Amino acid sequence: PSIPPLSGCVPRDNPVPSRMRKYKTTPEIYALLPKTNCGDCGIATCLAFAAAVLKEEKRPAGCPRLDAETLARITERIGRQVNIESIRDEQLKELKEKIAKRDIVSRAALIGAASNGGTVTIRCLGKDFVVDHAGAVASQCHTHAWFSLPLLDYLLHCEGAKPSGRWVPFRELPRGKTWNPLFEQRCEKPLKRIADSHSELFEALVSMFSGTSAARAFDSDIAVVLFPLPRVPMLVCYWRPEDGMESQLHLFFDDTAERNLPVESLFTMATGIVRMLERIMFRHTDGRSELS
Repeated sequence: PSIPPLSGCVPRDNPVPSRMRKYKTTPEIYALLPKTNCGDCGIATCLAFAAAVLKEEKRPAGCPRLDAETLARITERIGRQVNIESIRDEQLKELKEKIAKRDIVSRAALIGAASNGGTVTIRCLGKDFVVDHAGAVASQCHTHAWFSLPLLDYLLHCEGAKPSGRWVPFRELPRGKTWNPLFEQRCEKPLKRIADSHSELFEALVSMFSGTSAARAFDSDIAVVLFPLPRVPMLVCYWRPEDGMESQLHLFFDDTAERNLPVESLFTMATGIVRMLERIMFRHTDGRSELS
């Protein structure tokens, strides 16, 4: 496919978090590794080594290619092992506290939402989500931290930038490089597996999530535009296997995406969508998917 290569890497001189904040996510540690995938640490890839360090299954010194300064930096800032769902819950609590101190109704028009009394209604994937003054999220759909978090983050930080129509891969967003390896593993690869085994996936994206077809974007065989948030569209492109080459699936975002939603929440939002699709597609009754 005629798209930019998506095997992004992270520069070694990644800025160091201030105030000695503990590293709590795999990308933060991975950003400081050499990314050679040499296997000298006993693990096949640097990304997997970063995850093992975070889980305290490996020590940073297990990487023989780290210089003393970087090794000390990682060692000093490894936080306790934290389940990622616990981190989401903590972040959600913080966002709710910030929402309670803001006049969210005054931001409704800027972010493409509607207001009614003291609440704001945000259209997400064709469904209405209502946020009250305390940050509580209500909808006819089931909501959880993996979707409520980016929703509240959007309400607080969206600049109101209108989508430009210029699609870029996740790694080309301003802060996307650091998160891209995890994005590929948690979002693109699982979604590709679903698309390979469930031909009805794209019909579901259109019918269930108010997606719209995008005629052969990036010369793809199938392309669907979704609006997880009013000013944060997402493009899903799929290339069928042919001539001995396997299929491909990539996600693209408008180049204004980070002006309307921090990259961490973009990652969380995409991961939440993929998890939701996994539940829909892989729950079988009488040998058929839940969608069927």
